[in-house]
Amino acid sequence: MFNNNEQYILGFTIIIYFIFLLLMSFYIKGKIKTYDDYNMASRTVSVFPLILTFVSTGVGGATLLGYMENGYTLGMGQQWIHITMMVAVIILALFFLKRIRLLGEKYNMVTIGDYTALRYGESARIPTVISFLFAYCAMTGMQFVAIASILNLTTGLNMTIGIVIGWILLSIKTYFGGLKAVIWQDVVQGVILTIGVIVLFFVVIYYSGGWSDIQTNAQNINQLEMLSLINITPNEILIYLLTLAFYQFIRQDVWQRIWAAKDLKTARNGYWISMIIAVLLGAITVFIGVLSRFGLNMNITETPLVYYHVIQEVFPFPIVVVMVIVLLAAVISSADSFFIAGSSSIANDIIKPNIKSFSQKKMLLYSKLSVLIVSVISLILAIMIPGLVDLMVTGTAMSVSGLLAPVVFGLFWQKPSKLAGNLAMWSGLVSAIVWQILGHPFGLHPILIGLPLSTIILLLVTLFGKKDYVRV
Repeated sequence: MFNNNEQYILGFTIIIYFIFLLLMSFYIKGKIKTYDDYNMASRTVSVFPLILTFVSTGVGGATLLGYMENGYTLGMGQQWIHITMMVAVIILALFFLKRIRLLGEKYNMVTIGDYTALRYGESARIPTVISFLFAYCAMTGMQFVAIASILNLTTGLNMTIGIVIGWILLSIKTYFGGLKAVIWQDVVQGVILTIGVIVLFFVVIYYSGGWSDIQTNAQNINQLEMLSLINITPNEILIYLLTLAFYQFIRQDVWQRIWAAKDLKTARNGYWISMIIAVLLGAITVFIGVLSRFGLNMNITETPLVYYHVIQEVFPFPIVVVMVIVLLAAVISSADSFFIAGSSSIANDIIKPNIKSFSQKKMLLYSKLSVLIVSVISLILAIMIPGLVDLMVTGTAMSVSGLLAPVVFGLFWQKPSKLAGNLAMWSGLVSAIVWQILGHPFGLHPILIGLPLSTIILLLVTLFGKKDYVRV
């Protein structure tokens, strides 16, 4: 894909970019003095960095690589990923955000485990942590795979070695900088990826010609249905809704940023603006994938490489280098956010409740060690499950199955008891894991087993079990 000279230039550029991010983390490390600094960015984030950190977290390697590939191979029906996502975003912003923010302020929360422990007792922390570790370790591992694919395509590096290199570099960067460094690096990376994706979109449109030309090209190869939004099965839409979309309600990285904002107004405005941008960027990537096939008439056999083929098709090499950095920015900005979300669960929900005495200094150390634990688990998952979108859907399915019903019902209904919440978490989580291990019997996705079971048990135990509900 790239000759030796181009690989040298790309490799050198990537090294410089990583050095820049590492230096930035080391600089911000000097400003991190407390546990709250590391995990919550001191709870003083203003609207501009909040917008960009939301965007950077939402638009990752799976967006540019996975969604663009899906657009190329499956067509416009893949836009339902973003239609269902936008529905979830609207619901969260209108009905959940204020409640989440006020609870976080009142109880000084760091993780969703703080909420489930308050609502369903301390025992609820364990299934909460397990659910999040499945999701965030999977999504972090997904970014390792994305970095490895970048290094493989640009420098010829072996994929496994690339995964290990991505693991080492991202672990070091996140270990030293915490959420504060993540957010301020997201300011830079959010601007890079937003501008880069939009520029690529308009350039691809320019070279694709008019919509009638695109339709003609699709019709000539008997694939006109690929341009239709309904070119997707209802089951696929349902899976996207229950996993990627509904996961937005219980995303720890989202809740943490809502709490990290300096006030409720900042949290609300930052979330609204950023999610509109992020969903649009996701939709654009699918559209670019479709246009690359029927507008640019590209015949790509290795479909995971659609992004690289497109940028080489429409840009001269110097701009290709920039677009590789755009991709790298998307990958890294998501990975370190997932790192912090996962490691916060370990430090705050496993270590902190089980030590007799702790200080800000000790908890800061435990938070950094937790980053290393998450990084190792993520590395193992990245090597075992290399598919980008599949890895993300698998992780979110485990989390949604265990947590969605107890968290959502608990936020707005006082009656669910401690027992109901705990049984719902464990039943949803365990059943989804077992179903995944069994290989989706009867063609049913684990989310279609875990989430209904969790919801039914929550309701049954609440209605017919002992009444011990807690008002929060």
